[in-house]
Amino acid sequence: MIAELSDIWVYLARDPLFGLTLTVLAYLAADQVYRRLGMHPLANPVLWSVVALALVLRGTGISYERYFEGAQFIHVLLGPATVALAVPLYRALGTVRRQWRGLLVALPASVLVASLGAVALAGALGAGEATLASVAPKAVTTPIAMGISERLGGLPSLTAVLVILTGILGAVLGPPLLSWLKVRDPRARGVALGAAAHGIGTARAFNESPETGAHASLAMGLAGVLTAILLPLAWTLMG
Repeated sequence: MIAELSDIWVYLARDPLFGLTLTVLAYLAADQVYRRLGMHPLANPVLWSVVALALVLRGTGISYERYFEGAQFIHVLLGPATVALAVPLYRALGTVRRQWRGLLVALPASVLVASLGAVALAGALGAGEATLASVAPKAVTTPIAMGISERLGGLPSLTAVLVILTGILGAVLGPPLLSWLKVRDPRARGVALGAAAHGIGTARAFNESPETGAHASLAMGLAGVLTAILLPLAWTLMG
């Protein structure tokens, strides 16, 4: 019986669709746990599905290249997911027109501090060039961050993990920190959470109020656009 199961596993592992199926099943399982825990940021389904997949690949000896032959079909969807960020930006055009001065100061500052600060810290700790390129876009939403990382010569998979960890920390620590700093305005709270903690922070912002969530969506999208434009330019100058 064990030998038969082993033969079946070897057969499935050679099928390119195995990586796709394994990815979908891991995410669905993690998402169920996430919902049962009340959507707590620490139970983020993307993070735990990545952990589960890493453990499976490590335990079975399947190479990442073999796994990615199937998982690449999901990777292709990052492009449409990035383009879809235009939807909340379009809906928030009125807000941009009314508050463009504040956004013009806050968002570029957020992008520069998040990117260059992370690179400086990683460099001080002795990180290599590929790691630095992976760390740089960690404060923007996953589809954009992975694309920027690949363009800079980083590791998109490492960037994805760093993005998720950044979002979780921002969602957990951001609201109490903003309250401690006496930031009460829902617009300011939303912009801070969206710019610093991207999608996960935006989800947390919607838990506070629709207005906070709307401004977080706006900040997340604009911060992603600014990072995609400014970071490669800054990287070229630093190189």
